[in-house]
Amino acid sequence: MKESILKQKTYAFALKVIKVYKQIIAEHKEYVLSKQFLKSGTAPGALVREAEYGQSKPDFISKLSIALKEANECDYWTWLLKDSDYISLETFDDLQTDNKEIIYMLISSVKTAKSSL
Repeated sequence: MKESILKQKTYAFALKVIKVYKQIIAEHKEYVLSKQFLKSGTAPGALVREAEYGQSKPDFISKLSIALKEANECDYWTWLLKDSDYISLETFDDLQTDNKEIIYMLISSVKTAKSSL
């Protein structure tokens, strides 16, 4: 069976978030904003994995909807980290590109799943 593109992208994004988090800790000794960023940036991947074995279609939709909320929260923390000079514009742009793609994929997945209820 072919690996889900959403699963691949959320995993790769989580790895990227972990690397940026480690960099923020090492360079700036910033632990509050970066921890929120870490949690919200890694959560979508975990929730997509949870959704794989959802107990029902509504459970599947719920997990993907929560993943979408977490990805949106990550967007907020990414903006805050950029605007407070904890990450560079280049890092911000890279994260934004990936996160927006994940958000759009999650929106589409939730809509598709809801339409087949």
